[in-house]
Amino acid sequence: MTKDTEHNEEDFAQKGVDLGLWRQLFAFSKPYKRHVFWLGFNAIATAAAEASFPLVTRSLIDKIEVWNNGPKTSAPPELWIDGLVYAGLIVTLVFSVMHFIRNAGFLKAHMAADIREAGFCKLQRLEFGYFDQRATGWLMARMTSDCDRLANIMAWGVLDILWASTLMVGIGIAMLFLNVKLALAVLMVTPLLAWSSLYFQRRILKASRQIRKLNSQVTADFNEGIMGVKTTKAFTREEANLEEFQTRTGAMYTASVRNAVLSSLYMPVVLAIGSLASAAVLFVGGIEVTGGALTLGTLVAFLAYTRQLFEPLQQLAHIFSELQMAQASGERILELVHKEPAILDSPAVEERIREEAAAPTAGHADDGYPDELGRIEIEDMDFAYVKGEPVLQGINLVIEPGETVALVGSTGGGKTTLVSLLCRFYEPTGGRILFGGIDYKERSLAWLQSHLGIVQQDPHLFSGSVLENIRYGHLEATDEEVFEAARLVGAERFILRLSEGYAFEVGEGGGRLSAGERQLVSFARALLADPRILVMDEATASVDTETERHIQEGLERVLQARTAFVIAHRLSTIETADRIVVIEGGKIVELGTHAELIAQAGRYRELHAKQGIEELGTHSSDWS
Repeated sequence: MTKDTEHNEEDFAQKGVDLGLWRQLFAFSKPYKRHVFWLGFNAIATAAAEASFPLVTRSLIDKIEVWNNGPKTSAPPELWIDGLVYAGLIVTLVFSVMHFIRNAGFLKAHMAADIREAGFCKLQRLEFGYFDQRATGWLMARMTSDCDRLANIMAWGVLDILWASTLMVGIGIAMLFLNVKLALAVLMVTPLLAWSSLYFQRRILKASRQIRKLNSQVTADFNEGIMGVKTTKAFTREEANLEEFQTRTGAMYTASVRNAVLSSLYMPVVLAIGSLASAAVLFVGGIEVTGGALTLGTLVAFLAYTRQLFEPLQQLAHIFSELQMAQASGERILELVHKEPAILDSPAVEERIREEAAAPTAGHADDGYPDELGRIEIEDMDFAYVKGEPVLQGINLVIEPGETVALVGSTGGGKTTLVSLLCRFYEPTGGRILFGGIDYKERSLAWLQSHLGIVQQDPHLFSGSVLENIRYGHLEATDEEVFEAARLVGAERFILRLSEGYAFEVGEGGGRLSAGERQLVSFARALLADPRILVMDEATASVDTETERHIQEGLERVLQARTAFVIAHRLSTIETADRIVVIEGGKIVELGTHAELIAQAGRYRELHAKQGIEELGTHSSDWS
């Protein structure tokens, strides 16, 4: 977890219970208003039915008591009426419980899906910088355990809150109706309950947030452990990694135990206070029954209400504990869902897109400008990932349409960062980049990035077949177009040797293919997109010399009329470039063709000579 993520966790920990946050979360229930209504209706109906049972019991006992104490010549009381009412309450209870379970299940499933969809949609739009500051495990925890917890409390929790609140109000009204003195004796414990709830609220909330923070870190450790299992085994780090993981899980264990202890103390406190109320009813009610001021049925009803009152109180105590955990989850979910991308179309660009959609102009892009890349100009560009720590400084460069530019220099010099800025994965912190004389911030992101084709040093393949992974570059491409792209980069040779050819399943992350095979599939995918700008970031680093030769032959045709940026360390790729840019320490130190830079006897010639020695026998990665 990065420092920035840890700061966000600490910021969350400083907040109190936020009703505004819950209003934002319950916005996810708006599409399901009908189900929310019936959920509330059935919860209230259930509570009303339960609150009515002691009244029926009271009526029945009082009728029997009057008849027993009266003359035996009188007719027995008509108890069938009370039985009928009791049966009606049972039927009401059965149907209301059945329907509130159905509606709560529906809401939980749909709101969980909607929250995950909103989070995933935002992750697709956020800039690369956001992911630089968030561990994968942190994000995974948001979309899995946090979503489940939120959906659960927003459906079942709200149901229980409505049921418990309605039942408590109903019991309170019934007790006041039956006997004000006894009702006050029971309800006098309310201030004590409120104080104990406030006391436990702050402590449970703090413990819950600590658990969620540690859970994110544990998830991140799991992810890194799985992703880096080969490195772990290569350096025999199993025991050391286990010790570090045990430290993390030990901290989570301690926090979880503390939370469990607080929750377990809260409920007994509620029960103890409830016992005081029961004792008050027995004492005061017993005296009044003995004196004839209270009927036996009323006392029995009060005792039933006293016991029944603390069932919803116990449920509210449980919901309260869950609510604290859910709020900690909700804070993080909303932080993601409401996060505004740092790189997005400006209002002016969006307005031009709407105008172009309403009245499209031939030869114009969706943002109203001519659909041409034109000359690429970089003017006095600076960039820093972290303020005060510049990565690129004073970059000035002009790239003509169709030109192939190679970027070379020491590792960490800023080559990949420069290309990422050209692709607008990041934006300059100083200066500007122009396409066809127009600042690319005035163009739409979709227009620019739809013209990009990228082949990275460590390409990512998705689970699925080889055919599907290549077609990812152009989803409407025909099978023959996919085959042609594979042939063009020399990938078809190994594909046809696979057990199922193009239908071969590559596995998660392309794990069933070698590094070179994944690279070739990635190359074919980029070419299938028919990009105007092709970016190759160490694209041939994982392929053998023979495969690279086939790629180079295909590139000679592919790069015609395309602008290309090549980050590579092999001489064959660099020497054929129209221009070579040497970047050191975030600055352009040399610029020219291969022949011109060799003649200058500067940094490029030094790197070139070193590379030549390496290719004669040694193998190093001192330059990239």
